[in-house]
Amino acid sequence: MLPKILVISAVAVAITGGTVVAQNFNRRPTFGTVNLSANFAPDPYTVNVTAGGNIPAERIGGPGCVGSIADPPDVRLNYRAGSFPLFLSATSSSDVTLVVNLPNGRWVCNDDFKGTDPGVVLNNPQSGQYDIWVGSYTRGAGVPTQLRISEIAPR
Repeated sequence: MLPKILVISAVAVAITGGTVVAQNFNRRPTFGTVNLSANFAPDPYTVNVTAGGNIPAERIGGPGCVGSIADPPDVRLNYRAGSFPLFLSATSSSDVTLVVNLPNGRWVCNDDFKGTDPGVVLNNPQSGQYDIWVGSYTRGAGVPTQLRISEIAPR
């Protein structure tokens, strides 16, 4: 019986090894859905969120994926692009991180874009669904944070 269990365990490890486990962007966003089109006002558009969660952002992979995030997205942005860049950022009194699933399925992460505040500049953004998580370095603790969505890229 023991060899059978070892074989099953080895097969399970072989099947799952090397795969990237992603957040569940099919779940309803905790802090709502935002629908914006190019040249939106007010700019920046802000959403108050509570950053953090119990899931290590590192499991998504890629540079800059740090901190702890929740399973469902914090905010879903449905965006109709124009000729402007798209700037996603977060600001908090604590050190927070940003994890974004782009419309093409790619993941973008950032920490410490400006001081300890994260930010992502998309110079040629796509139209579509952006799922956004704001992470915290204190696992499980909720951190009051403001998510900012802007078409004015920082200089």
